[in-house]
Amino acid sequence: MTGAEALARGIRRLREAGVPEPAGDARRLLARALGIAPGRLTLVLSEPILTSRSEAYDALLLERAKRRPVSQLLGTRAFWGRGFLVTGDVLDPRPETEVLVAAALEEPYARVLDLGTGTGCILLTLLAERPEATGLGLDLSPAALAVAARNADALGLRDRAELRESDWFAAAGGRFDLVVSNPPYIARDEMPGLEPEVRDWEPRLALTDEGDGLGAYRAILAGAGAHLAPGGRLIVEHGPTQAGAIAALGAAHGFAAPEMRRDLDGRDRVCLFRVP
Repeated sequence: MTGAEALARGIRRLREAGVPEPAGDARRLLARALGIAPGRLTLVLSEPILTSRSEAYDALLLERAKRRPVSQLLGTRAFWGRGFLVTGDVLDPRPETEVLVAAALEEPYARVLDLGTGTGCILLTLLAERPEATGLGLDLSPAALAVAARNADALGLRDRAELRESDWFAAAGGRFDLVVSNPPYIARDEMPGLEPEVRDWEPRLALTDEGDGLGAYRAILAGAGAHLAPGGRLIVEHGPTQAGAIAALGAAHGFAAPEMRRDLDGRDRVCLFRVP
């Protein structure tokens, strides 16, 4: 079997399984099975492939047909120009979260707190972009913290990124001039409508508060004042319909109206609160 024949078969199998964008996924998985960069795939499509490589490709296709995310099959996901280890214990880093990073980078910071750090993609990106900064990443999941630690090691940031198991601010201590979070914001009754890649393969703890989707923001805004330095910023990612409710929660805890940031689709995606 040639690479072209294997690719055609892969696209067909993924399309029959209802996978979105089957051609792109089939190409990336074939490149992984062949042990080459995706950009080189076209150069080898006319060549026959080893049986062992074909079997490896079939195994990847089988998992993808179950709607397991490509990032979990490849083991990495790109975020802000860097590769991050991804497993089933953490959320897949998403382009929308780069809106939060961009907002954070608009102004200087020296000490960062990341609540619900997951892969560590937010905290580690902010530290990589500001070599003088240090930070603390908190997460309730020990498995997620293990992934974040591996990412910190891979990026050479372990000396500036401390990681602790914590229920929101419980293990924080001290004050920070930047607090960031991409918390679980999916309401429980919205979970059945999510794509299978998210609903069935990503950690439920990182997706939903098992309530109205605002529970995390109640906890964050209630505790942020005690952990933000004067002039500090609190930046949170949220769902596209939640900005008004989050602003109201902030007002109840003494914060002025937040600045909003929108994602590439023009939807409200980030609230930025300031401490005078």
